[in-house]
Amino acid sequence: MNWRGVWTLYHREVKRFLKVFTQTIAAPIVTTILFYTIFSVALENRVGTVGTVPFVVFLAPGLVMMTILQNSFANTSSSIMVSKVQGNIVDVLMPPISSLEMMSAYVAGGVTRGMIVAVAATTAMTFLVELPFTNLAVILFFAISASVMLALLGMIGGIWADKFDHMAAITNFVIVPLSFLSGTFYSIERLPDTWQYVAQFNPFFYAIDGFRCGFIGHGDSGFWFGALVMIGVDLVLFIIVHRMLATGYKLKS
Repeated sequence: MNWRGVWTLYHREVKRFLKVFTQTIAAPIVTTILFYTIFSVALENRVGTVGTVPFVVFLAPGLVMMTILQNSFANTSSSIMVSKVQGNIVDVLMPPISSLEMMSAYVAGGVTRGMIVAVAATTAMTFLVELPFTNLAVILFFAISASVMLALLGMIGGIWADKFDHMAAITNFVIVPLSFLSGTFYSIERLPDTWQYVAQFNPFFYAIDGFRCGFIGHGDSGFWFGALVMIGVDLVLFIIVHRMLATGYKLKS
């Protein structure tokens, strides 16, 4: 394992998003707070509670996880896409770094951005609502596994896309809808039976539900089933990304 190469690429990825801190860290936190403010003001009196949990407590973890998902995806997808458009992707392909090492560095960068945003957004939320933090280990597991999932998806999107319009299409028609339709603002138990069944095929649902479970102590799906889904999806995406890098799909041609 070329640890120096992995560290160098990872360090570059972290410095890249920290250079534009206001765009990559501050802006998502502001957006999360705005979402929380709007939905809590508009719906708190109408919804009241979700199960036995106040609506504002139910809402906050979902918004934090949605921010994690979107930023982990944006980090890896934008990095690869910009490198391809500018023509400097060769600087990553030429050094003696294997596909596994390259993937590890990119994913670690995406996870780092996702976790920084998660900590910052959660800290901001604690000033607005009293979060219980029932199980920190569960919170960390789903935060990290979800960051890995979206970082890998971001790599797939960045490698596949030929121009920024393609990336915008993936973000607007895949990532954002799956984020919003995954129980971020509601419990799927309130959906009709057919839509509850459909929601269970959305991996984003298990990320948000498991993350919320770590705060309030229970969720719409079982913890172990949700954890297995997340691990399974991450493994499948891992294999796909490794294959794309190993064959040089749209990178070496």
